[in-house]
Amino acid sequence: MIDRVALLRLIRTEGVGPQTYRRLRARFDTPEEALAAIPALARAGGRAKPPFVPSPGDVRRELDRHDKLGATLLFMGEPDYPKLLALLPDAPPVIAVLGDVSILHRPIVAVVGARNASVNGARIAADIAAELAASGRPIASGLARGIDAAAHTAALRTGTTIAAIPGGLDVVYPPEHKALQAEIAARGVLIAEAPPGTAPLARHFPKRNRIIAGLSLGVVVIEAALRSGSLITARYALDYGREVFAVPGSPLDARARGTNDLIRQGAHLTESAGDVLMNLPDQPGALFADARITPVQPGLAEPVAALDSGGSDIDMARRDIPRLLSASPIAVDELALHCQFSASVIIAVLMELELAGRIETLPGNRIGLLLDP
Repeated sequence: MIDRVALLRLIRTEGVGPQTYRRLRARFDTPEEALAAIPALARAGGRAKPPFVPSPGDVRRELDRHDKLGATLLFMGEPDYPKLLALLPDAPPVIAVLGDVSILHRPIVAVVGARNASVNGARIAADIAAELAASGRPIASGLARGIDAAAHTAALRTGTTIAAIPGGLDVVYPPEHKALQAEIAARGVLIAEAPPGTAPLARHFPKRNRIIAGLSLGVVVIEAALRSGSLITARYALDYGREVFAVPGSPLDARARGTNDLIRQGAHLTESAGDVLMNLPDQPGALFADARITPVQPGLAEPVAALDSGGSDIDMARRDIPRLLSASPIAVDELALHCQFSASVIIAVLMELELAGRIETLPGNRIGLLLDP
């Protein structure tokens, strides 16, 4: 049995994102070995001062705070960790759950959309969510104003719902959803990737959106501007091989431009829950029946170069890869097309750079350059 305290220390270490966590777990036999190696890896990436590593006491205090909230921590590889979510290349190594964990293993559908929803948009969201929830399909959303709130509320009337939130489980956002958040915790499920006490900052919302997409067999988008978070969720759904549904709207309404564009790109034109049910897999097992979920699966078995031996390829990659990056995120696959290094060398150097605080790994397997530490 792997020590959960050591696992949580590794997950909460500065610079350890979901993909770096996977690579460390693939490279080292135990979390303790990975923790011991992190200072040297960060130095190789160009960092002078070792990244912050929480002490055993720090993470025990976090575990105590979750216990007081009545929350459960689900680590990737454990039986209760949602199997669809575990298939993501950037799945959260741990999630905090408050509510009925069994709901996470049902066939889930996400309903997302504009915060400044129209009356008609909110009504359509409520109608679709209520019918899907009544059919035994929990509704996942982000507890935001507008479409999210309408979907959660309607789903609770006929079935159940899942809210993925951008901060800690003990933080209510937006504040006016305090009662709704409490009701979801009592009758559905709340999910958070961040520790208790974490405020919902802008950078947390895309991470929250990938969880919504990753939990779901399909994502229904109702009213979304061209540069909205809902379209980010839809993009993640496409990246993860999930179905995307969009409710059309008037071309005169800016809130319809994003959904109409999704339809132009091949999303299912959706007017009712029947349109969703007609194009949704019958059960989650159709997508992950053959997947083998273990503490080092999926994605942890990527090739990783030997980081402690040096060598000309590693040395050249440490010099050249940062020059190819900028503050505008790009996909790792795109980076690989523009350099001559092997996949194992690229992965090794990206891990060092993230631990050094020089790059940020974003949902969708994208990376962006940060200021030097």
